Amino acid sequence: MMIPTKIIKNPRITEKAADASARNAYVFDVTASANKTEIRKAILEVYKVKPIRINILAVPSKQIFAKGRKGVKSGGRKAIVYLKEGDKIEFV
Repeated sequence: MMIPTKIIKNPRITEKAADASARNAYVFDVTASANKTEIRKAILEVYKVKPIRINILAVPSKQIFAKGRKGVKSGGRKAIVYLKEGDKIEFV
């Protein structure tokens, strides 16, 4: 079992994620080896709320061109965590 802070890397702060939070869905970057059960336990331990549903998606790596050089933006995995009505996660 991994440490909860190592399972959940950070919340994804994007426009799409902000729209999802209005519908009680929160998006987090997670480690590549994390499964739904580990993510559920980590959310419960870190944020003190119980998720009702979790979806895990692969984020593909992308080719980028910055400062005149080619590069690769690394991919990873993200988890969409759905909470029951009334529960909330605050990012300070």
